[in-house]
Amino acid sequence: MRMLVTGGAGFIGSNFILYWMKNYPNDQIVNFDKLTYAGNLENLKEVENNPNYKFIKGDIVKTEEVENAMEDVDVVVHFAAESHVDRSIKNPSDFILTNVLGTQVLLESALRRNVKRFHHISTDEVFGSIDLEDKDKFSERTQYDPRSPYAASKASSDHLVRAYFVTYGLPITISNCSNNFGSFQFPEKMIPLAITNILEGRKVPVYGDGLYVRDWLYVEDHCRAIEAVLQKGKVGETYCVGGLTDDINNLDVVRKILRLLGKDEGFIEFVKDRPGHDRKYAIDWTKIKNELGWEPLHTFDEWLEKTVDWYKTHQDWWKKLKTPEFQKYYDEQYGDLD
Repeated sequence: MRMLVTGGAGFIGSNFILYWMKNYPNDQIVNFDKLTYAGNLENLKEVENNPNYKFIKGDIVKTEEVENAMEDVDVVVHFAAESHVDRSIKNPSDFILTNVLGTQVLLESALRRNVKRFHHISTDEVFGSIDLEDKDKFSERTQYDPRSPYAASKASSDHLVRAYFVTYGLPITISNCSNNFGSFQFPEKMIPLAITNILEGRKVPVYGDGLYVRDWLYVEDHCRAIEAVLQKGKVGETYCVGGLTDDINNLDVVRKILRLLGKDEGFIEFVKDRPGHDRKYAIDWTKIKNELGWEPLHTFDEWLEKTVDWYKTHQDWWKKLKTPEFQKYYDEQYGDLD
């Protein structure tokens, strides 16, 4: 099988490529990535010389580049997206261009190339927000209610993917996942930012009261879920993928990281909340468990300890990402915390 992975130099995409090539060494992988600030080919050093792996630098909004990458492809796994909510608030146009138009360009090419499966990676943020005291969870039946430019752009791309299935018969599947964490995650995201800041002796910014709740999904569990959908999922269907059964708020996540690193809560710095901050996400992953046999391998605490250990032992990887440009963004977002 020949698989096109868009955004394969990013956090989840690179983990997926490493997972797939380890478990399916005879398959061919084409990694198509623009290499924005969040794309990093160092993530893929393990496979860069593998004859079944090929990297193509390109932009999903450019039809000719997509057409060339799509040649002889059987399956497309579409990760490529602008994905950081804070950045979408500052510059929403980039998110609309990449996440909406880029997805449409890929769908058109997949249709022309008669791909056997187009799997679209989406997010639980398309469903909006849940009140803290509410016990409801997002599921495949939840009405869309995006509340940030990022979420709106992903909701739009989801609708496009479904439309290409209904209108043109393109064999698609969609997965809406919760917040991922694990190795190779760019340190602007909450968990790697907290870990790396603590390792540097710096404060950890926590928005608002810190009681925002996310459904944390370890990246390897996400890769396993995509594998299950590709192998056993029904064409035209959507699958929600989450990692937790119990709520954990952001402040408690930071406290867990501090304990793992032997530090006290003096490292916590509460900062001004971001606009339109969704209060809570929670995923009901009953469908993918019952129909495809998927569930997380380990608990959040076990995966978090593994993640902290990875950042402790790979400081050369993340320190070079905290560039002056990164620091400028950080100061604009959080102020001077040190």
